[in-house]
Amino acid sequence: MFEGQPQAELEALIKGNPEFKSLYQRHKELDKQVLDAELGVLPVDDLTLQKMKREKLAAKDRLTSLYDREH
Repeated sequence: MFEGQPQAELEALIKGNPEFKSLYQRHKELDKQVLDAELGVLPVDDLTLQKMKREKLAAKDRLTSLYDREH
C-alpha cells in the first residue's frame, strides 16, 4: 500500500495524524493475517476471512482518503 509514495510523506502522516497511524497499523495487521490465512498458517473459517478482507479494504479506502486530503 502506498507504493511509490515518498517514505518521508508517509512517515509525516503517520506521526502527525493519529487516525492515519491507527488505520495504517490495523491495515498492516490485517494484511498479514489475511496472507497467513490464505497460506493456511492461520486457521480461520471462510466467513472470518471475508470479514477480515472487507475490513482491510475499508481501512485502505479511508487511508487513501486521508492521504489525498493531505496532498
